[in-house]
Amino acid sequence: MTLSKQAEPADFIVAERERIQHEYHRRALEISPDLYAGQQPASRFIYENRSRTGVAMLHRLNVFPQPGDQCLEVGFGNIGWLNELVRWKVSESDLHGIELDPNRANTARVILPEADLRTGDAVELPWAGETFQLVVVSTLFTSLLDNRVRRLIADEIVRVLAPGGALLWYDFAYNNPRNPNVRGIGRAEIKKLFPSLHGKIKTVTLAPPLTRLLAPRSWAVATLLDSIPLLRTHLMAVLLKGKCSR
Repeated sequence: MTLSKQAEPADFIVAERERIQHEYHRRALEISPDLYAGQQPASRFIYENRSRTGVAMLHRLNVFPQPGDQCLEVGFGNIGWLNELVRWKVSESDLHGIELDPNRANTARVILPEADLRTGDAVELPWAGETFQLVVVSTLFTSLLDNRVRRLIADEIVRVLAPGGALLWYDFAYNNPRNPNVRGIGRAEIKKLFPSLHGKIKTVTLAPPLTRLLAPRSWAVATLLDSIPLLRTHLMAVLLKGKCSR
């Protein structure tokens, strides 16, 4: 079931959308934007490590984006992975995205004016089936508390993936006891959300509180601890739709 198959969104879709928008507003008021700013040592440490891991996993499965590949990010926030894709030599005009929050979407449009960046709800993606060679979804599903909404968005992602295309997933695996508005997603749930896809899942990202403590003081110590799987809090997955032809 998607929004295109019903006259109006179901009540549970509307309720989850409003809850998320309220959470966006709360975070904007209560959390300093400097906490996650790219120039912060902890942010740079996390972004560089996750990008390096993503590149390696995509190459290993022979699905690193090639010139002309259409790439989509679902829930790109202020910019998400889109800038990373540009650094990977994906043409800006081949980038697409959808974001629920219009303010965040507008920020990204200023940075990437030639990209196709839309405001909307990912329970109904406004693209034809089998359009994208790569779909990125990063720290999105943990913000969804309604399992029915999670299911709808997962099904839409699979629908728009081209045969042989890849889903690049990055999100945290454990609940945050101080934040009831998010819920961690482990390996089993990733596989349950995308039963028709197959690929690799690995642990990544030194626990952010440790990273914020250590990265400004000693990049080497943070790197050493990041090598210990038990101290990693996130999962990265590259999941393929059918057999890759490359």
